[in-house]
Amino acid sequence: MTVQQFDYRDGDTVLQAGVVFPAGDGPAPAVLIAHQWAGRGEDEHRTAERLAELGYVGIAIDMFGKDVQGDPAGDNSHLIGPFLSDRAALLQRMRAGVAFAASLDRVDATKIAAIGYCFGGLCALDLARGGADGVVGVVSLHGMLDGNDLGGHGPIAAKVLVEHGWQDPMAAPDKVLVFAEEMGARHADWQLHAHGRAMHAFTNPHAAAPEKGMAYDADADRRSWASVVAFLGELF
Repeated sequence: MTVQQFDYRDGDTVLQAGVVFPAGDGPAPAVLIAHQWAGRGEDEHRTAERLAELGYVGIAIDMFGKDVQGDPAGDNSHLIGPFLSDRAALLQRMRAGVAFAASLDRVDATKIAAIGYCFGGLCALDLARGGADGVVGVVSLHGMLDGNDLGGHGPIAAKVLVEHGWQDPMAAPDKVLVFAEEMGARHADWQLHAHGRAMHAFTNPHAAAPEKGMAYDADADRRSWASVVAFLGELF
């Protein structure tokens, strides 16, 4: 399957998405993929290909801007920091991705989901918290769970799945509990699957820093993807 590159915009910021279309000609559900803190890359494109094989339009969206890339092995706090301090801008950037997806002829605009890894997991969760037309579900994989200050108190319409490594220092058990309370208070249809031995970045085969709480876990990777597939199947 071929990854096709499309430019789109969030206000004056030019962004670029990698899109993989499934076989066939008719409209299909779309799944946005929000990237980790180094930016959109081959990992997100491979996920888009896997989603297209399942019959969905896989769309690796862009949070940072066209041609903006971090260092996969370095510190990319400067890229995610502005969004962590301005969650309204983060939500707007995610909604721009949804609007782009809905504009594609091959996308059924009433059936859009978003999944995200690490920083992208927070992006997917904030999309559920803030809402967007057509978004029926979101998935966070080893993502940050911190709530935002945008004042959302009403029911969350999108279904929520969290795949969480219990040993993840970025989402310690106290944060998990706060997240659970938030989901309950907002009457969300939510699930949290805790992988007991897994750390942060458990789906990334290149993660190998257990002293920092980051390591690949083949079992958690396989199990979490099976869970994502089942979740999307239920949504669509």
